[in-house]
Amino acid sequence: MKTEAIEINGKIATGYVLPLGKINLVFAKTETGLLGCGAFDVMALDKFDYPAARVKSSTGGSISSVIDLLEGIVKDVNESGSKLGVTVGMTGRQAIEKL
Repeated sequence: MKTEAIEINGKIATGYVLPLGKINLVFAKTETGLLGCGAFDVMALDKFDYPAARVKSSTGGSISSVIDLLEGIVKDVNESGSKLGVTVGMTGRQAIEKL
């Protein structure tokens, strides 16, 4: 697994890339929430009041790196994430700032 530090406007997160055969499981964790690729069920995390959002690639391909995750577009956000200001259509970078 590859990890990398992410800093956006003073907000610190850790990005993770876990190779799974031909694909990567990509996500970033902040102090309060999670931003993940399409493999994550962010609605299930809402059962634990854990703020989370899922992004899709802005280029039409798959999310394979932390950069792809940050440049991606939020396609799903759970209720806990919405309460923090995360909305569908914002970039992953914008979502990290809210999470």
